Amino acid sequence: MAAFVLAVAACAPGADPSPIGTTEDGRIPENESISLDDSGHAALANLDPALLVAVRAAAADAAVRGVELKVTSGWRSREYQQRLLDEAVARHRSEEEARKLVHPPDRSRHVTGQAIDIGPTNAADWLIQHGADYGLCQAYANEMWHFELLTTPGGDCPQPQGSASG
Repeated sequence: MAAFVLAVAACAPGADPSPIGTTEDGRIPENESISLDDSGHAALANLDPALLVAVRAAAADAAVRGVELKVTSGWRSREYQQRLLDEAVARHRSEEEARKLVHPPDRSRHVTGQAIDIGPTNAADWLIQHGADYGLCQAYANEMWHFELLTTPGGDCPQPQGSASG
């Protein structure tokens, strides 16, 4: 996978030098999303190329049917993934409960660029119904938004795991 290079724009002293949409750790702010065309964002730039091609093909077909696929999460740095796990443990007051939703960095397919989260709900639902045509499958029953390449295009998706903890 090609390394993501952040182009720093010249800006006024004290201003944030990183252009909008290029968060180096792959973070997309909560309750926000990015377009699949936002190639400058690390969340997309560091995805497995085959996954990105499949999702873009699905998005093009979904758009013809009036459904817009947006990315709510893609590639994540190890540090960002650990921060998400730490926040989930604090929120759920249990590492066991947190791991039903968030893998540690060494197990996360987001960290390897092999997972993508799609929204809004109608887009995720469309991808659940049609994703196998592109090799894309819902990986976890409790995360309708989380997709991975788990079959060949046109194949059958495996049954989603109950949760990230298995």
